[in-house]
Amino acid sequence: MFDVFGSVKSFIELDKIDTDNIVFKLHYKATFVILLAFSILVTSKQYFGDPIDCIVDEIPSDVMDTYCWIHSTFTVRHLHGIPGRNVVSEGVGPAEIDSQADYHKYYQWVCFVLFFQAILFYVPRYLWQMMEGGKLKMLVLDMNLPDMNLPDMTDNAKASNRKILVDYFITNLNNHNFYAFRFFLCELLNFINVFLQMHVVDRFLDGGFKAYGSVALDNWDVKDEVFPKLTKCTFHKYGPSGSGETFDGLCVLPLNIVNEKIYVFLWFWFWFLVVVNGLNLMYRVCMIVVIQFRVLLLRARSRLNNRKEIEKINCKCQIGDWFMLYQLGRNIDPLIYKQVITDLAVRLYVTERV
Repeated sequence: MFDVFGSVKSFIELDKIDTDNIVFKLHYKATFVILLAFSILVTSKQYFGDPIDCIVDEIPSDVMDTYCWIHSTFTVRHLHGIPGRNVVSEGVGPAEIDSQADYHKYYQWVCFVLFFQAILFYVPRYLWQMMEGGKLKMLVLDMNLPDMNLPDMTDNAKASNRKILVDYFITNLNNHNFYAFRFFLCELLNFINVFLQMHVVDRFLDGGFKAYGSVALDNWDVKDEVFPKLTKCTFHKYGPSGSGETFDGLCVLPLNIVNEKIYVFLWFWFWFLVVVNGLNLMYRVCMIVVIQFRVLLLRARSRLNNRKEIEKINCKCQIGDWFMLYQLGRNIDPLIYKQVITDLAVRLYVTERV
């Protein structure tokens, strides 16, 4: 079983330079890995047997299985009763000629839809990487590593790297707004993508996903309406005299035991993402609109600096500069970052005096 998930373990490794945040990682790391693992799990028939087994005495089992897998199975709408007495299962039993049937074709596409969803959850991350272009890594200048990992990095080298970083900020002051708003746009894309995915799954399951999790909590058996374990399949062929013959078969779908649990989990996970992303967007709006909120956040990031230095920097910086400084604070060694903030505050004060 562990071999099934071995191919996705590389996606959960932490990056040396963190260019986003935990909410962003819930999409391109957590959700991407979950969906990819589910896709691989569904395709691993060796752990769950055949995805479909159909029973018709007059037709070879492998032929019937292949036919019903390709042409789909069905259950009879509004056919209810006591399993084992008047029906085999809900929707499976003797039906009238004008009875309406619900056809189940989605199980052929579950693995592909899950994989496609995983790709969509990674798209905002890919776009951000393309737009970010390694800028943060270039500015960090190996100052994210502790001294034990940089034995050859002398105090003069550290001072030189700090000076390069501060010179860059003085030269490019108020030129980082485009950088910041591109990241905010990718965060918004994450939020939109969750709603898009929920709509796609609901259409894929013929409207059965919208309230799937909440209904399943109230009545666990309701999942059988979306992922039935027993279905019907009608096979047509010619008899010895050339007349048409119809065979009504019973099909067992063991893979739906896995599918139903996958989509119950996804229902709760998607709503969790909606709530978390909604709170993150509220936080982002407050950060953009309320200047004092940015001061508090930068002070929390650079606890070793005094308040006057933070306020002086915040007065001179626009939202893009603030965002770049905040991101650097998440990647640079705290002691080096303290000196960077101090040097930047001094340079801004000297520039103002001049």
